[in-house]
Amino acid sequence: MKKILVIVERHAGAIDDSAWELLTLARALAGGDGTVSAALLGEGLDALAAELAKGFDNVHVFDDSRLAVPDAEGDGLALVALIEREGYSLTLAAHTNLSIDLLPWLSVKVGGPLLADCFELAWRGDELEAKRTVFEGKVHAKVATSASDKGYFATVRGGAFEGAAPAANAGGAIQPESLPADFAPRRKALRTVEPEAGEVDITASEVLIAVGRGIEEEENLEIINSLAEAAGAAVCCSRPVVDKGWLPKARQVGTSGLTVSPKLYVAVGISGSFQHMGGVKGSSYLVAINKDAKAPIFGVADVGIVGDLFEVIPALEEEFKKVRS
Repeated sequence: MKKILVIVERHAGAIDDSAWELLTLARALAGGDGTVSAALLGEGLDALAAELAKGFDNVHVFDDSRLAVPDAEGDGLALVALIEREGYSLTLAAHTNLSIDLLPWLSVKVGGPLLADCFELAWRGDELEAKRTVFEGKVHAKVATSASDKGYFATVRGGAFEGAAPAANAGGAIQPESLPADFAPRRKALRTVEPEAGEVDITASEVLIAVGRGIEEEENLEIINSLAEAAGAAVCCSRPVVDKGWLPKARQVGTSGLTVSPKLYVAVGISGSFQHMGGVKGSSYLVAINKDAKAPIFGVADVGIVGDLFEVIPALEEEFKKVRS
Protein backbone atom coordinates (compact mmCIF):
# COMPACT_ATOMS: atom_id res chain seq x y z
CA MET A 1 0.00 0.00 0.00
CA LYS A 2 1.36 3.39 -1.03
CA LYS A 3 1.34 6.31 1.44
CA ILE A 4 1.86 9.72 -0.14
CA LEU A 5 2.38 13.09 1.52
CA VAL A 6 1.65 16.41 -0.19
CA ILE A 7 3.34 19.50 1.27
CA VAL A 8 0.80 22.31 0.95
CA GLU A 9 1.81 25.89 0.24
CA ARG A 10 -0.20 28.95 1.25
CA HIS A 11 -0.55 32.18 -0.68
CA ALA A 12 -2.22 35.37 0.55
CA GLY A 13 -3.80 33.47 3.42
CA ALA A 14 -5.33 30.78 1.20
CA ILE A 15 -4.38 27.29 0.05
CA ASP A 16 -2.35 27.48 -3.14
CA ASP A 17 -4.00 25.84 -6.17
CA SER A 18 -1.00 23.52 -6.46
CA ALA A 19 -2.31 21.53 -3.48
CA TRP A 20 -5.32 20.32 -5.48
CA GLU A 21 -3.17 19.63 -8.55
CA LEU A 22 -0.84 17.49 -6.44
CA LEU A 23 -3.84 15.71 -4.93
CA THR A 24 -4.85 14.56 -8.44
CA LEU A 25 -1.38 13.15 -9.05
CA ALA A 26 -1.09 11.65 -5.57
CA ARG A 27 -4.40 9.79 -5.90
CA ALA A 28 -3.25 8.25 -9.18
CA LEU A 29 0.08 7.18 -7.67
CA ALA A 30 -1.43 5.89 -4.42
CA GLY A 31 -3.84 3.54 -6.17
CA GLY A 32 -7.18 2.40 -4.84
CA ASP A 33 -5.84 1.07 -1.53
CA GLY A 34 -3.35 3.87 -0.82
CA THR A 35 -3.66 6.97 1.32
CA VAL A 36 -2.90 10.60 0.53
CA SER A 37 -2.05 13.01 3.33
CA ALA A 38 -1.39 16.74 3.44
CA ALA A 39 1.12 18.66 5.55
CA LEU A 40 0.06 22.23 6.37
CA LEU A 41 2.42 24.59 8.19
CA GLY A 42 1.83 28.11 9.46
CA GLU A 43 -0.24 29.99 12.01
CA GLY A 44 -4.02 30.15 12.45
CA LEU A 45 -4.74 27.21 10.15
CA ASP A 46 -8.10 25.86 11.35
CA ALA A 47 -10.12 26.99 8.32
CA LEU A 48 -7.47 25.89 5.81
CA ALA A 49 -7.12 22.49 7.47
CA ALA A 50 -10.88 21.96 7.29
CA GLU A 51 -10.79 22.80 3.58
CA LEU A 52 -7.98 20.31 2.93
CA ALA A 53 -9.90 17.62 4.82
CA LYS A 54 -12.45 17.72 1.98
CA GLY A 55 -9.90 16.10 -0.31
CA PHE A 56 -7.10 14.48 1.70
CA ASP A 57 -7.35 11.39 3.90
CA ASN A 58 -5.24 12.99 6.63
CA VAL A 59 -4.20 16.59 7.26
CA HIS A 60 -1.13 17.00 9.48
CA VAL A 61 -1.24 20.55 10.87
CA PHE A 62 1.78 22.36 12.29
CA ASP A 63 0.10 25.46 13.73
CA ASP A 64 2.83 27.55 15.34
CA SER A 65 3.76 31.25 15.23
CA ARG A 66 7.36 30.25 14.43
CA LEU A 67 6.13 28.92 11.08
CA ALA A 68 4.00 31.95 10.20
CA VAL A 69 6.31 32.96 7.35
CA PRO A 70 7.22 30.03 5.06
CA ASP A 71 10.90 29.11 5.19
CA ALA A 72 12.59 25.93 4.00
CA GLU A 73 14.77 25.41 7.06
CA GLY A 74 12.00 25.80 9.65
CA ASP A 75 9.51 23.81 7.57
CA GLY A 76 12.10 21.10 7.02
CA LEU A 77 12.84 20.72 10.73
CA ALA A 78 9.11 20.34 11.34
CA LEU A 79 8.51 17.85 8.52
CA VAL A 80 11.45 15.47 8.79
CA ALA A 81 10.16 13.75 11.95
CA LEU A 82 6.67 13.36 10.42
CA ILE A 83 8.06 11.80 7.24
CA GLU A 84 10.28 9.37 9.14
CA ARG A 85 7.48 8.47 11.59
CA GLU A 86 4.84 7.78 8.93
CA GLY A 87 7.18 6.12 6.42
CA TYR A 88 5.72 7.75 3.32
CA SER A 89 6.32 6.07 -0.03
CA LEU A 90 6.53 9.49 -1.68
CA THR A 91 6.58 13.14 -0.61
CA LEU A 92 5.34 15.65 -3.20
CA ALA A 93 5.59 19.44 -3.43
CA ALA A 94 4.96 22.03 -6.12
CA HIS A 95 8.13 23.17 -7.90
CA THR A 96 8.37 26.63 -6.32
CA ASN A 97 11.05 28.84 -4.81
CA LEU A 98 10.23 27.34 -1.41
CA SER A 99 10.26 23.69 -2.45
CA ILE A 100 13.49 23.83 -4.45
CA ASP A 101 15.10 24.79 -1.14
CA LEU A 102 13.04 22.45 1.06
CA LEU A 103 12.84 19.14 -0.85
CA PRO A 104 16.60 18.65 -1.39
CA TRP A 105 17.11 19.23 2.36
CA LEU A 106 14.44 16.66 3.24
CA SER A 107 15.84 14.22 0.69
CA VAL A 108 19.28 14.35 2.29
CA LYS A 109 17.99 14.20 5.87
CA VAL A 110 15.64 11.26 5.27
CA GLY A 111 17.88 9.52 2.74
CA GLY A 112 15.43 9.12 -0.14
CA PRO A 113 16.13 10.13 -3.77
CA LEU A 114 14.71 13.32 -5.29
CA LEU A 115 13.22 13.93 -8.74
CA ALA A 116 12.85 17.65 -9.42
CA ASP A 117 10.64 19.69 -11.75
CA CYS A 118 8.53 16.81 -13.06
CA PHE A 119 5.48 17.02 -15.30
CA GLU A 120 4.81 13.25 -15.22
CA LEU A 121 5.39 10.68 -12.48
CA ALA A 122 4.77 6.93 -12.45
CA TRP A 123 5.84 3.83 -10.57
CA ARG A 124 8.13 1.41 -12.37
CA GLY A 125 8.03 -1.55 -10.04
CA ASP A 126 9.46 -0.29 -6.76
CA GLU A 127 11.19 2.63 -8.47
CA LEU A 128 9.88 6.07 -9.38
CA GLU A 129 10.06 7.36 -12.95
CA ALA A 130 9.50 10.93 -14.12
CA LYS A 131 9.50 13.12 -17.19
CA ARG A 132 10.94 16.62 -17.10
CA THR A 133 11.98 19.21 -19.64
CA VAL A 134 15.53 20.26 -20.51
CA PHE A 135 17.01 22.84 -22.89
CA GLU A 136 14.27 25.41 -22.15
CA GLY A 137 11.49 22.94 -22.79
CA LYS A 138 12.71 21.77 -26.19
CA VAL A 139 13.47 18.21 -25.01
CA HIS A 140 11.60 15.84 -22.69
CA ALA A 141 13.89 13.71 -20.55
CA LYS A 142 12.82 10.51 -18.81
CA VAL A 143 14.58 9.95 -15.48
CA ALA A 144 14.24 7.29 -12.81
CA THR A 145 15.43 6.68 -9.28
CA SER A 146 17.07 3.60 -7.88
CA ALA A 147 15.02 1.59 -5.37
CA SER A 148 14.81 3.17 -1.92
CA ASP A 149 13.51 1.95 1.43
CA LYS A 150 13.44 5.57 2.68
CA GLY A 151 10.74 6.74 0.30
CA TYR A 152 11.01 9.18 -2.58
CA PHE A 153 10.72 12.95 -3.03
CA ALA A 154 9.54 14.91 -6.06
CA THR A 155 8.71 18.48 -7.04
CA VAL A 156 6.04 18.90 -9.69
CA ARG A 157 5.63 21.67 -12.23
CA GLY A 158 2.63 23.90 -11.64
CA GLY A 159 -0.25 23.35 -14.06
CA ALA A 160 0.91 19.87 -15.09
CA PHE A 161 -2.24 18.31 -13.61
CA GLU A 162 -5.85 19.38 -13.33
CA GLY A 163 -6.77 20.28 -9.78
CA ALA A 164 -8.99 17.80 -7.92
CA ALA A 165 -12.39 19.11 -6.84
CA PRO A 166 -12.85 19.11 -3.04
CA ALA A 167 -15.77 17.13 -1.67
CA ALA A 168 -18.80 18.92 -0.28
CA ASN A 169 -18.00 17.75 3.25
CA ALA A 170 -14.79 17.07 5.10
CA GLY A 171 -13.98 13.38 5.27
CA GLY A 172 -10.29 13.48 6.16
CA ALA A 173 -8.81 13.36 9.65
CA ILE A 174 -7.16 16.52 10.96
CA GLN A 175 -4.12 15.67 13.07
CA PRO A 176 -2.38 18.44 15.07
CA GLU A 177 1.40 18.13 15.08
CA SER A 178 4.02 19.68 17.34
CA LEU A 179 7.43 21.05 16.53
CA PRO A 180 10.35 18.99 17.83
CA ALA A 181 11.69 19.96 21.26
CA ASP A 182 15.04 20.92 19.74
CA PHE A 183 13.47 23.11 17.02
CA ALA A 184 16.08 25.82 16.45
CA PRO A 185 16.46 27.00 12.84
CA ARG A 186 19.61 28.98 12.20
CA ARG A 187 17.83 31.54 10.04
CA LYS A 188 14.60 33.46 10.50
CA ALA A 189 12.19 34.38 7.72
CA LEU A 190 11.02 37.95 8.21
CA ARG A 191 8.43 38.46 5.50
CA THR A 192 7.37 37.54 1.98
CA VAL A 193 7.88 40.28 -0.60
CA GLU A 194 5.04 40.42 -3.12
CA PRO A 195 5.55 41.84 -6.65
CA GLU A 196 4.70 45.50 -6.96
CA ALA A 197 1.35 46.26 -8.52
CA GLY A 198 1.45 47.99 -11.90
CA GLU A 199 -1.06 50.27 -13.55
CA VAL A 200 -2.70 47.16 -15.01
CA ASP A 201 -3.56 44.23 -12.77
CA ILE A 202 -3.08 41.27 -15.10
CA THR A 203 -4.22 38.85 -12.37
CA ALA A 204 -7.73 40.33 -12.60
CA SER A 205 -7.97 40.34 -16.42
CA GLU A 206 -10.31 37.88 -18.14
CA VAL A 207 -8.54 38.26 -21.50
CA LEU A 208 -4.76 38.48 -21.82
CA ILE A 209 -2.47 38.93 -24.81
CA ALA A 210 0.91 37.53 -23.80
CA VAL A 211 4.01 38.42 -25.75
CA GLY A 212 7.42 36.76 -25.85
CA ARG A 213 10.80 37.25 -27.43
CA GLY A 214 9.28 36.24 -30.78
CA ILE A 215 8.16 39.83 -31.38
CA GLU A 216 11.86 40.54 -32.04
CA GLU A 217 11.87 44.31 -31.36
CA GLU A 218 10.34 46.61 -28.76
CA GLU A 219 8.74 48.68 -31.51
CA ASN A 220 6.64 45.65 -32.45
CA LEU A 221 4.73 45.97 -29.19
CA GLU A 222 2.61 48.48 -31.08
CA ILE A 223 0.75 45.75 -32.97
CA ILE A 224 0.31 43.77 -29.73
CA ASN A 225 -1.22 46.79 -28.01
CA SER A 226 -3.49 47.30 -30.98
CA LEU A 227 -4.64 43.67 -30.81
CA ALA A 228 -5.23 43.98 -27.07
CA GLU A 229 -7.36 47.08 -27.57
CA ALA A 230 -9.46 45.31 -30.20
CA ALA A 231 -9.89 42.29 -27.91
CA GLY A 232 -10.58 44.28 -24.75
CA ALA A 233 -7.53 42.62 -23.23
CA ALA A 234 -4.53 43.47 -21.10
CA VAL A 235 -0.97 42.86 -22.29
CA CYS A 236 1.36 40.58 -20.34
CA CYS A 237 4.65 38.90 -21.21
CA SER A 238 7.25 36.23 -20.58
CA ARG A 239 10.46 36.90 -18.68
CA PRO A 240 12.73 37.72 -21.67
CA VAL A 241 10.53 40.71 -22.51
CA VAL A 242 10.96 42.05 -18.96
CA ASP A 243 14.71 41.33 -19.03
CA LYS A 244 15.00 43.44 -22.16
CA GLY A 245 13.13 46.29 -20.45
CA TRP A 246 10.28 46.30 -22.96
CA LEU A 247 7.57 45.80 -20.31
CA PRO A 248 7.60 46.20 -16.50
CA LYS A 249 7.94 43.33 -14.06
CA ALA A 250 4.27 43.72 -13.07
CA ARG A 251 3.33 42.36 -16.53
CA GLN A 252 5.39 39.16 -16.26
CA VAL A 253 3.60 35.80 -16.10
CA GLY A 254 5.42 32.74 -14.80
CA THR A 255 7.06 31.08 -11.84
CA SER A 256 9.23 34.15 -11.29
CA GLY A 257 6.37 36.54 -12.11
CA LEU A 258 2.63 36.57 -11.51
CA THR A 259 0.05 33.80 -11.70
CA VAL A 260 -2.98 34.47 -13.90
CA SER A 261 -6.21 32.62 -14.67
CA PRO A 262 -7.98 34.45 -17.52
CA LYS A 263 -10.80 33.02 -19.60
CA LEU A 264 -8.73 33.59 -22.77
CA TYR A 265 -4.95 33.61 -23.03
CA VAL A 266 -3.37 34.46 -26.39
CA ALA A 267 0.36 33.70 -26.40
CA VAL A 268 2.25 35.49 -29.16
CA GLY A 269 5.84 34.50 -29.91
CA ILE A 270 6.15 32.50 -26.67
CA SER A 271 7.89 29.12 -26.76
CA GLY A 272 6.01 27.78 -23.75
CA SER A 273 8.72 26.99 -21.21
CA PHE A 274 7.51 25.51 -17.93
CA GLN A 275 8.65 28.67 -16.11
CA HIS A 276 6.13 30.68 -18.12
CA MET A 277 3.29 28.15 -18.28
CA GLY A 278 3.59 27.58 -14.54
CA GLY A 279 2.01 31.01 -14.14
CA VAL A 280 -1.09 30.21 -16.21
CA LYS A 281 -3.65 28.51 -13.98
CA GLY A 282 -7.30 27.52 -14.03
CA SER A 283 -9.26 26.59 -17.14
CA SER A 284 -7.83 29.28 -19.40
CA TYR A 285 -8.54 28.81 -23.12
CA LEU A 286 -5.09 29.05 -24.65
CA VAL A 287 -4.38 30.26 -28.18
CA ALA A 288 -0.74 30.03 -29.30
CA ILE A 289 0.81 31.91 -32.24
CA ASN A 290 4.35 30.90 -33.16
CA LYS A 291 6.28 30.36 -36.38
CA ASP A 292 8.08 27.35 -34.86
CA ALA A 293 5.77 24.37 -35.33
CA LYS A 294 7.78 22.44 -32.72
CA ALA A 295 7.40 25.06 -29.98
CA PRO A 296 6.44 23.33 -26.69
CA ILE A 297 3.47 25.66 -26.22
CA PHE A 298 1.56 23.85 -28.97
CA GLY A 299 1.51 20.80 -26.71
CA VAL A 300 -0.75 22.59 -24.21
CA ALA A 301 -2.61 25.04 -26.47
CA ASP A 302 -6.32 24.64 -27.25
CA VAL A 303 -5.71 26.34 -30.60
CA GLY A 304 -2.33 26.59 -32.30
CA ILE A 305 -1.53 28.90 -35.19
CA VAL A 306 1.77 28.28 -36.97
CA GLY A 307 2.71 31.38 -38.91
CA ASP A 308 4.36 34.78 -39.02
CA LEU A 309 2.81 36.80 -36.19
CA PHE A 310 3.11 39.96 -38.28
CA GLU A 311 0.65 38.41 -40.70
CA VAL A 312 -1.51 36.59 -38.18
CA ILE A 313 -2.00 39.43 -35.68
CA PRO A 314 -3.61 41.95 -38.07
CA ALA A 315 -6.05 39.30 -39.31
CA LEU A 316 -6.86 38.28 -35.73
CA GLU A 317 -7.37 41.89 -34.75
CA GLU A 318 -9.97 42.34 -37.48
CA GLU A 319 -11.83 39.27 -36.27
CA PHE A 320 -11.87 40.58 -32.71
CA LYS A 321 -13.29 43.89 -33.96
CA LYS A 322 -16.06 42.10 -35.82
CA VAL A 323 -17.01 39.98 -32.83
CA ARG A 324 -16.98 42.84 -30.34
CA SER A 325 -18.93 45.16 -32.62
